[in-house]
Amino acid sequence: MALPIEDYAIIADTQTSALVGRNGSIDWLCVPRFDSGAIFAALLGDDGNGHWSIAPAGSFTTRRRYRDDTLVLETEFETDGGVVRLIDFMPPRTDSTPSVIRMVEGVRGEVPMSMVLRLRFDYGKVVPWVYREQDALVAVAGPDAVWLRTPAELRGENMSTHADFTVRAGDRVPFVLTWSPSHLPAPPSLDAVHQLGVTEGYWRGWVSACTYEGEWRDAVVRSLLTLKALTYAPTGGIVAAATTSLPEKLGGVRNWDYRFCWLRDATITLQALLYSGFQSEATAWRKWLLRAIAGNPAELQIMYGVAGERRLDEYIADWLTGYDGNPVRIGNAAAEQFQLDVYGEVMDALHQGRRAGLKAADPAWGLQCKLMDYVEQHWRDPDEGIWEVRGGPKQFVHSKLMAWVAADRAVKAVEVFGLEGPVDRWRALRDEIRDEILTKGYDPDRGTFTQYYGSDELDAALLMVPLVGFLPADDERVAGTVAAIERELLVDGFVQRYTQHPGTDVDGLPPGEGAFLACTFWLADNYALMGRHDEAREVFARLLALRNDVGLLSEEYDTDAGRLVGNFPQAFSHVPLIDTARTLTAAMAPTEARATEGLR
Repeated sequence: MALPIEDYAIIADTQTSALVGRNGSIDWLCVPRFDSGAIFAALLGDDGNGHWSIAPAGSFTTRRRYRDDTLVLETEFETDGGVVRLIDFMPPRTDSTPSVIRMVEGVRGEVPMSMVLRLRFDYGKVVPWVYREQDALVAVAGPDAVWLRTPAELRGENMSTHADFTVRAGDRVPFVLTWSPSHLPAPPSLDAVHQLGVTEGYWRGWVSACTYEGEWRDAVVRSLLTLKALTYAPTGGIVAAATTSLPEKLGGVRNWDYRFCWLRDATITLQALLYSGFQSEATAWRKWLLRAIAGNPAELQIMYGVAGERRLDEYIADWLTGYDGNPVRIGNAAAEQFQLDVYGEVMDALHQGRRAGLKAADPAWGLQCKLMDYVEQHWRDPDEGIWEVRGGPKQFVHSKLMAWVAADRAVKAVEVFGLEGPVDRWRALRDEIRDEILTKGYDPDRGTFTQYYGSDELDAALLMVPLVGFLPADDERVAGTVAAIERELLVDGFVQRYTQHPGTDVDGLPPGEGAFLACTFWLADNYALMGRHDEAREVFARLLALRNDVGLLSEEYDTDAGRLVGNFPQAFSHVPLIDTARTLTAAMAPTEARATEGLR
């Protein structure tokens, strides 16, 4: 049985990542990319699906931390006989062979240790052939080969590799595991101590560009490091999370594969990077975005693979029992949905990039004009909306809002940057969409915007109305919507995504899920824009308190169980954390800049 989600920490090499449990077990690692098959999949099954454990042989207590502003994880195990420190990291990738390095250091006394390595390729399904070659233990099956080098004495037992060794104060025992395509020669041997210094230097050097010096610097820096950990460096793509199929409700079926790049995250990710001093990462993300969406606007997807792949076919890995009994999904069928809002997100991201001074000497504007042609023709069409519902398309108000954003940013591109385009036509489109939203998407009797035209349902995505500049935060319709969300969607201080009244079947799934953290950050942003600063800080403090002991957040929070739920760590939680911290710290933070865009 996997640990609670909050008991995991992430290590990464900017092309893939691993999840390390408080108990010293790596239960999730996909190689060579985030979306590759896992060689450790115990997170979604059991130990028989692959894991790598290093821990004291007897009972112990645990404390852990990241080394300063790095992704080098230290776990200290205290036993009756002494204390040992386990150092876990992945050296920054320089070739096609990712490595995980684990180093056991003796701190005090004498501690017997146990190492168990159980490799299972293709998401825990394939048992490799294991043999020795020179100084390494080698595991091979099909295209995959894993090399383990260590001075510890190894033995085979029950289709796994074991080592028993004792660590005394001052001792240091390294384990270096490297994946390589099986047809290639042995990967070079790595010096663990040298690589530790290289890895620490890399992360500290990267963080040194951070320009945020406010009240919540530690939380912001950890979130920025997490965002970098979820970056696929060769292309600049940023995955939504490191995992697949961690449930939004324990024991439920709401669990999806998040190891892909969502266009919806484009604007807030770009702003979080730019406003924090990471222009090269923002530029790389923008370039990835342009490459991914290139082509026929009618074929625009809501998400892509890390290199811009479009085929993300979904299937169930039925040999895995799943986290808490949930089905394990590989791929994501939502990539085939029509979600109108992503056109607005793309237009806004490219507009915000121009405002920040990113180079515009590229095909971006010509592509944007083609996107606007499509928006003009299809903005009235029903869609599956921001929450990727599987209960059929509807006239979602948030989707129309983002169509308005697309038109507004197209107009601004002409007015502010002097680009060529049919600005009069786009102004008319902007006005037409606005009028329809205010007429069909707002319920004057209840004083709130609704989830979709004519519905009684409420949607936390409506918190974006002031955040994208559609209406000012002091507008009575914004105030009424916020009040309705407080009444109907706020649970123990956290925001649910949408109401699910009896007889409705908006998402086509059984009801029940955790509170959505991004929506709760949006509520704090609304409070700040409305001048309710004390309440904004209270909400932000509650959110910060949900982070686990090493500063990480998942997608949602189960208020009944008091546990993090959903894929982990989640970019769509850490990016709004960065933005909200800046909003509460300084003038013209990302939230305020975007919120005033449509009002200019």
